[in-house]
Amino acid sequence: MAQLYYRYSTMNAGKSIELIKVAYNYEERGKHVLTLIPSVDDRYGVGLITSRIGLQREADIVNEDTNILDLFIQKNTDHPVDCVLIDECQFLKKHHVEELAEIVDSFEVPVLAYGLKNDFQNELFEGSYYMLAYADKIEEIKTICWCGRKATMVARLVNGNIVKQGEQIVIGGNDMYVSLCRKHYNDGRLGPDR
Repeated sequence: MAQLYYRYSTMNAGKSIELIKVAYNYEERGKHVLTLIPSVDDRYGVGLITSRIGLQREADIVNEDTNILDLFIQKNTDHPVDCVLIDECQFLKKHHVEELAEIVDSFEVPVLAYGLKNDFQNELFEGSYYMLAYADKIEEIKTICWCGRKATMVARLVNGNIVKQGEQIVIGGNDMYVSLCRKHYNDGRLGPDR
């Protein structure tokens, strides 16, 4: 039975590489995969899912007004889609998450969505909120803080210092964000000497 999966973590936990691996596994067995990425994440180019270790995969772009269900139906008409994979699902809108749930419920196709849960202020993104509400299975992908504890927070850096105010969505990589445990996020510590 198909399900809607929400696989979340902080940054640098391997979400994108996991998605690329799942897509490869499906395709290696002759299955068709629909991969999606929100247009707001253009760090490595538009329509590209890119892992920090350098692997890339092309993906269909989801804009704010994209109807994912319609896109799925169109692609499914060309050839049956066996799985839907979406990266950076925290950037989805409520209607997107509802459309993903409809794909699972009406077409019996599994949907695996990967993304952050909370932002740099420890607030849920819209997509994260609705993934938590609609997902059949919620799974954490773990990574660690500099101290070795599990990282659960994402800190935003400006000029090498943690900031806790600003726009919710500012696209960036290791130069702007670091994953920390709750203690070091709250303390504002980026390492043993800082």
